[in-house]
Amino acid sequence: MNAIEEKAINTMRFLAVDAVEKAKSGHPGMPMGAAPMAYILWRDFLKHSPTNPKWHDRDRFILSAGHGSMLLYSLLHLYGYDISLDDIKNFRQWGSKTPGHPEVHHTPGVETTTGPLGQGFSNGVGMAMAEAILAAHFNTEDITLIDHFTYVIAGDGDMMEGIASEAASLAGHLQLGKLICLYDDNKISIDGSTELAFGEDVGKRFEAYGWHVQKVEDGNDLGKIHEAIKMAKSKTHQPSLIRVRNQIGYGSPNKAGTAGVHGEPLGTEELKLAKAYLHWPIEPAFYVPEDVREHFLKQAEQGEKLEAAWQEKWEEYEEKYPDLAKKWKQWHQKKLDEETLHMDDLWSFGDKPVATRNASGEVLNRLAGVIENLIGGSADLSPSNKTYLKGLGDFSATNRVGRNIRFGVREHAMGAILNGLVLHGGIRPYGATFLIFSDYLRPAIRLSALMKLPVIYVFTHDSISVGEDGPTHQPIEQLAALRAIPDLTVIRPADAKETVSAWQQALENNEGPTALILSRQNLPVLEQTGSACRKGGYILKGEKEDKPDILLMASGSEVSLLIDAHGVLENQGIHARVISMPSLEIFQQQEQAYIDQVLPPDVKARLAVEAALPMGWERYVGDQGKVIGINEFGASAPGELIMKKYGFTVEAVVESALGLLKK
Repeated sequence: MNAIEEKAINTMRFLAVDAVEKAKSGHPGMPMGAAPMAYILWRDFLKHSPTNPKWHDRDRFILSAGHGSMLLYSLLHLYGYDISLDDIKNFRQWGSKTPGHPEVHHTPGVETTTGPLGQGFSNGVGMAMAEAILAAHFNTEDITLIDHFTYVIAGDGDMMEGIASEAASLAGHLQLGKLICLYDDNKISIDGSTELAFGEDVGKRFEAYGWHVQKVEDGNDLGKIHEAIKMAKSKTHQPSLIRVRNQIGYGSPNKAGTAGVHGEPLGTEELKLAKAYLHWPIEPAFYVPEDVREHFLKQAEQGEKLEAAWQEKWEEYEEKYPDLAKKWKQWHQKKLDEETLHMDDLWSFGDKPVATRNASGEVLNRLAGVIENLIGGSADLSPSNKTYLKGLGDFSATNRVGRNIRFGVREHAMGAILNGLVLHGGIRPYGATFLIFSDYLRPAIRLSALMKLPVIYVFTHDSISVGEDGPTHQPIEQLAALRAIPDLTVIRPADAKETVSAWQQALENNEGPTALILSRQNLPVLEQTGSACRKGGYILKGEKEDKPDILLMASGSEVSLLIDAHGVLENQGIHARVISMPSLEIFQQQEQAYIDQVLPPDVKARLAVEAALPMGWERYVGDQGKVIGINEFGASAPGELIMKKYGFTVEAVVESALGLLKK
């Protein structure tokens, strides 16, 4: 390590340490130990342009160990991204560009939001898949438009998380050779030594997954790290794991190699000792030597030259391949063509009852015929989820243009990989499983919402009507749990026509993820349903009554139940209004005048019906209303019988309605 390299690395270290010290919170240990390998990766290999952080053919860098965020912020600042020294000084403060964990769309140069361990690693698998897909579709014999790597820095905690195992297994199977993970193997977690709970040989595990594995014994050996990354880049048919034996808190005389340096400041005295140990001036804090600043900015210029060369290549590409260039722009535009989304063919269903999962499958295949970058799959349930794109092949190690992704029984990884596909750009992904198993990928869904990513989740088998599979497979609390996630739009359509609209809304939603909640059992195609459901809630029956006697509201399969109950009540001289509420989130976004039109405030008799936990409906039924729902687990029996046993019948609805009217 020569003098300028040592100064550059120590600058990275102490920007991180000083920021944590000033904030009085944070994680100094990881940046201190991992700075050398991050420095070599960024200096010698990472293709990026600080003046254009969204350049399409940049390498992607993910700090999966997001608690070490100051390592990333230090690099971004030193390379000239729009991160000032004041931003570094405001680490973890209100309104700062440098939050406690990296947040995409918030800090220039951050590729994904990380912190929940294993998520960033798994996002990287999605990004590597997206690179392979785009390269297969757009590279020509004479112009290579897409050719970049995805680099991840992960820690011991990432390696312990099950999601990383799921994603690593799939990455090896798919032979994603442009995915390289540098493993910060420092053998310390919050509790202490990783030997307390983590004694396995991680390298052998990854070899079993099909990864190329190397080990660098000394995390300060820049030459060995360089050679390892160079070797990894040559393994075109294997993702690579490079185990780098780092020391957490390197340079801290009393805390290095201990859990005490993981998640708290060094403290004034230990900080002075660390600076003295590494021959760094104690004052001023946040010191960046001028030769170091020039050193980093000179490297940044190389990236800007690469980006400029790519722009020239793009101009040539546009001229030689106008059709491909047009398709490229279509794939990367946020807003889909209105004519595509609203083509008449989407609405062609017969009169016979149809499960909304089946209707969804038909709609999805029709849309896939005109939206070429609509790509996705299921967690080993595509025949049940009806999400297979017919005749469009499987994405695999030998077929990068296949449109169906076989995620296997890996729900959690599926969610994070979908996030990675969106974050990379150019892909409109969806993923599917049973609603009950949404619990397995809930952390990834939450991050979809936090990052406002337009991921589409298809959840079928949406209620106790699943029947004989019993309570293990019958969702009860899942609907309420999904609705509780901010910025996630949940849509539970009542029939095939509402399912069409649900898909349209999901593809139009560029501000966050959408969860489609679909039935296994057949549901009648209702005459009254249609595009009005785009408002989240609308009147199906009794719209002419200015003040109906009672409001009946439901989502999904229970809407047709209310239609039948409406007829019985009408025969008794009771004017009921039936309201389909496919999306509580979308309905709540409407103007108050519309909400009051659908749900007149002076009508106090209100009944909501949903074969799920009643939580959330209180907002609409009020203190004097009632919700027919489920507050217990289901049972194993035929679906129709279970619905009857749990009170989802016309008779029960009518009885409850009459009871409310007597109050």
